[in-house]
Amino acid sequence: MISPDTIRTVIGVIGNGTALVLFLSPVPTFYRIWQMGSVEQYSPIPYVATLLNCMTWVLYGLPLVHPHSMLVITINGTGMAIELAYVTLFIVYSAGAARRRALLLLAGELAFVAVVAVLVLTLAHTHERRSMVVGILGVLFGTGMYAAPLIVMKMVIQTKSVEYMPLSLSLASLVNGICWTAYALIGFDLYITIPNGLGVLFAVAQLVLYAVYYKSTQQIMEARKRKGDHLAMTELIVDGKPHGSGTAGHY
Repeated sequence: MISPDTIRTVIGVIGNGTALVLFLSPVPTFYRIWQMGSVEQYSPIPYVATLLNCMTWVLYGLPLVHPHSMLVITINGTGMAIELAYVTLFIVYSAGAARRRALLLLAGELAFVAVVAVLVLTLAHTHERRSMVVGILGVLFGTGMYAAPLIVMKMVIQTKSVEYMPLSLSLASLVNGICWTAYALIGFDLYITIPNGLGVLFAVAQLVLYAVYYKSTQQIMEARKRKGDHLAMTELIVDGKPHGSGTAGHY
């Protein structure tokens, strides 16, 4: 008979895979940013929030804080590196106030996690207390990571367009939330259960919005394309007029 610990480990491994997909799902977005040379209307908040969440859970999974949490460390350590790369790209391809804001958020997060790590390891002397303090922070930041797309969801409702809410990110969030909620429930780790359970709800809300506004998004993008083609044709005609006038004057 398969033990609950074995099932939990298997689900944790699957959760590592789905979380990796989640972390990599914004790659097309950042490839577009790289091609355009601009962050356009994309917000850094989801990526900054995810970075803070990963750093917190790496701290939570350390043997000195919560022993036997290697699966938590592996995926969140990987996610931390990936999200740091995203935030760096965002800073490179943004300008002005947007760049300063992203830099301040990044610096603030790094300083905060460093201070928490020092305080927890020096002032809390048992695994239970360390796990409780960092776990509570993990619940808050994990919820923040999943709730961060609410900003994008608000923009979707206002613009009636899902252009800046990638479907791949919403789907990956749903699958990842389901896996880690199951993982946490088997061992009943309340700190992992709460943010991932909420993550499932937020992901479902995003998919509902995507279904509602998908058709209007296609209409908006088609109208934008037609407008661009019309402007290009207008410029061609306008450029031709001075040339035609000059020829007539010459005669």
